[in-house]
Amino acid sequence: MFFERPDSGETCVLVHIDIAANSDQEDLAEFEELAISAGADPVAVVTGSRDKPESATFLGAGKLEELAEIRQSHDAGLVLFNHSLSPSQERNLERRLRCRVLDRTGLILDIFAQRAQSHEGKLQVELAQLRHLSSRLKRGWSHLDRQKGGIGLRGAGEKQIELDQRMIGQRIKSIRKSLARVHGRRELGRGARRRADLATISLVGYTNAGKTSLFNLLTGAGGYAADQLFATLDPRLRRVTLPAYGAAILADTVGFISHLPHQLVEAFKATLEETVEAQLLVHVIDAAGARREEHIGQVHEVLAEIGAADIPRLQVCNKIDLCAEVEPRIDRDREGRPVRVWMSALTGAGEEELRRALGELLGKDMRQQALFLPPAQAGLRSRLLARGCIDSEHVDESGNFHLLARLAPDEARRIAALEGCRIEHSEYRPEGTVSGRQNSVKFRF
Repeated sequence: MFFERPDSGETCVLVHIDIAANSDQEDLAEFEELAISAGADPVAVVTGSRDKPESATFLGAGKLEELAEIRQSHDAGLVLFNHSLSPSQERNLERRLRCRVLDRTGLILDIFAQRAQSHEGKLQVELAQLRHLSSRLKRGWSHLDRQKGGIGLRGAGEKQIELDQRMIGQRIKSIRKSLARVHGRRELGRGARRRADLATISLVGYTNAGKTSLFNLLTGAGGYAADQLFATLDPRLRRVTLPAYGAAILADTVGFISHLPHQLVEAFKATLEETVEAQLLVHVIDAAGARREEHIGQVHEVLAEIGAADIPRLQVCNKIDLCAEVEPRIDRDREGRPVRVWMSALTGAGEEELRRALGELLGKDMRQQALFLPPAQAGLRSRLLARGCIDSEHVDESGNFHLLARLAPDEARRIAALEGCRIEHSEYRPEGTVSGRQNSVKFRF
C-alpha cells in the first residue's frame, strides 16, 4: 500500500523451506490452496531445508540465486513464502528478486481483504492489515528520512516515516472506535437473545471443513459455500428448531487455520465473541481430510487462545460422502451423551441425527413442567410459545393459562417467582389443542 514496488502480476512462485529447528512445519499442500484461493497462479515451487533461517534473506545465497533464476524464467511477478518473514527480510528479498514478496501472514490477510463483504468485516481486515503494515514502513520510500523545512516550518521538523506512523496510528484508533460500536450492537443482540432464553450454537472448525454447507442445511440459508479456504468471513446468525428442545440461534463463523496470524485473532475479537458467548460449540471436522487430527489440534489451540476452551462442544465429522463405508451415526460417551455425529452436509445424510444430538445436549436439563400463568403474563406465554417449548396449553374461563412446557429447573423457578405464576402440583388434563396436538396429557413431575 505504502511501498513503491515493481509492478506485479498474479503469476507466482511458492517457497517452502523445512527448518530443522522448527518441529511444527507448515503444510505445502495447504499453502498451495491458500495461493489459489487468493487468485494467484503458482507456476513453480522452490523447496529446501536449513538448520535455521538466514537473518537477512531467510534463504541461503545458493537457494536465493536458484529462486531468482526460476522467478525470472517464468516471468513471475510475485513470490510467496510459506513462512513468517521479518520486515527486513521481506525488503531484502524484494530488492534481490525485483518483484513483490509476501509471507504467509500477508497472503492470509490478502484473502481476508478479498472476502470481506460487511462493513464490520472490512473494518476488521483493515485493522489487521494496518497492524501488519506498521512494522514495514522503514525505507518503504526513499524520502522517509527527510524532514520538513521552509518558512514557518524550520526546526527539528518531523520525519516522513513519523508522519506515516502517526496517520496509521490515527486510522487504527478510528477503526477501534467503530469496532467498539459494533461490539455494543452485538451485545444488545446477545442481551435480547438471553432475555428470550434463546441458546446460541456456534459452528467452529478448520477452514474448508464444510461449516457454511452445514449452516445452510440446518437453517435453509443460502450462504456462499465453496471448496476453497476462507470462503466464509462475515459471521451470520439464523434461527433453527431442534427436536426435544425448541428454537435456538446458529452462528456461522470464520474458519481457523494453522498458525492463524495474531493480528487476525486480535482484529476479529468482535466476531469471535459469538463463539465465546455460545452455549454449545459444534466443531465441524473434514472426515476425509488427510491431516484431520492435526487440524483438530489447531482448532483446540485457537479456542483456548480466545477463551472458549471450556464451552461444551459436539464434534461433527462432515463429508462422509467422500469416505468409504461410513454411515450416519451418533457416537456417545459412557453416560449416553452425544459426543460425535457422522454426516454429510452436502447430501444431507445424518441431518436428523445431528438435530437430535443438538436437542439432547441443549435440553439435557429440561423437564416437563406444569405452569399456571395469569392473563397478565401473556407476554411470557408468547415467548415460551415462540421458543417451541410448550407441549400443550389450556385457557380457563378466567383467561388463565395452564401450560405443559419443557423447561430447565432454574428457569421454571424464575417463572414461578413472577407475580401470579406458579408450578402446578396436581394432575391436570387440559382441554383443547395447540398446533394440532391433543392436549389430554397428564403432567409429570
